[in-house]
Amino acid sequence: MSATLDYVERKSSQGRTTVKNPTSGLPAAEVSAELIPKSRVYLWHGLTVSGFIRLLALRPKLSWKYADRLLTTAFMSCVNSTLNAAESLVYGRRVQETQLQQAPIFILGHWRSGTTMLHNLITLNPQLTFLNLYQCLFPGHFLLTEKTLAPLTEPLLPKKRPMDNVEVSWKSPQEDEVALAVDSLLSPYIMPAFQGRMDVYERFLDPRDMSVNERERWKHSLITLIKKLSLRKPGAVVMKSPTHTYRVPTLLEMFPNAKFIYIYRDPRAVYQSTIHLRKMMFADNTLGPLRPETWSEEAIVLYEKSIRLYQESRHLIPEGNLFELQFESFEAAPLETLANLHKSLGLPGWQEAEPLVQAQVAKFSGYKKNSYRMDDATREMLETRLKWVFDLYGYPTTP
Repeated sequence: MSATLDYVERKSSQGRTTVKNPTSGLPAAEVSAELIPKSRVYLWHGLTVSGFIRLLALRPKLSWKYADRLLTTAFMSCVNSTLNAAESLVYGRRVQETQLQQAPIFILGHWRSGTTMLHNLITLNPQLTFLNLYQCLFPGHFLLTEKTLAPLTEPLLPKKRPMDNVEVSWKSPQEDEVALAVDSLLSPYIMPAFQGRMDVYERFLDPRDMSVNERERWKHSLITLIKKLSLRKPGAVVMKSPTHTYRVPTLLEMFPNAKFIYIYRDPRAVYQSTIHLRKMMFADNTLGPLRPETWSEEAIVLYEKSIRLYQESRHLIPEGNLFELQFESFEAAPLETLANLHKSLGLPGWQEAEPLVQAQVAKFSGYKKNSYRMDDATREMLETRLKWVFDLYGYPTTP
């Protein structure tokens, strides 16, 4: 065994990019370049004045180095509060009276398990709908402002996501957890401002750990978001956030007929990519000093909790409403996997979606994943501590 495990790119004879460890066959963890793409849009820019005050009341560690982020957030909070109030006047009653015709579809799986690839492909189905980046960052006024402000502010976005080189635009499918964080702050996505302080945000993973008042606020935020999107475009709403993996019982209380898609991946690739995700996203959204010494332990704790809670609750999902898939198999045969998924869950629109998915998959040959090196100590730590996960999903460990 060499001193490190290399995750490198290879080209198949058909030209499609495949990524493997040349000796172990491990999937690569997506990584972007070391330089973080510059963005002038931060998570906090979606907050209202009251939200900004609540954030500061949690006492995040602040640094003068990021004074520009605080100042622009303060400005944007005033803009958002004004626009939210205006949208409420125009659309408030219509949103409140909106009845969901179809139960939502929730994509589950830990961060870096392939949820983004799955989300991007399944939402090519024109009979399904989803939240885009603009709607997630400005959940309180997108009905009123998206058509006007999104084109004007597009140049402020980075061209690619910092963690995996996926192209970014306001129209890109995005995690609804961003909207929940902006709207309520009852979300673990406030963690960039509270690194090393899981006591602040961990209880927001599972609504059952929240107070009664917080839980009702969280439910109201989620249902309002889905209603607004349904008002904008009919069709089942595809909700994708790794955080929902911790929430299956609560989601079933709210949406008994919801459908769930669960994706899992080799824990070694998940860990490597998760650490990089934290590095890039925390650097791009922190308000104080970075604390990389806390990232590894927190990532493993949250990963184990994600798997355990899902395994404990998956039996609650009605038969026919759950589809599970392995990332490596999905990456190797995305078209076939999505066809099976649509059939298994009874989703409409595959005939229309198939050529769109096929065209998108054809572009994957030009998509490049970067590389990681995993040292023996890290590999041994993961294979020992997470052995139960390797066994659960059938991934081999090093002899």
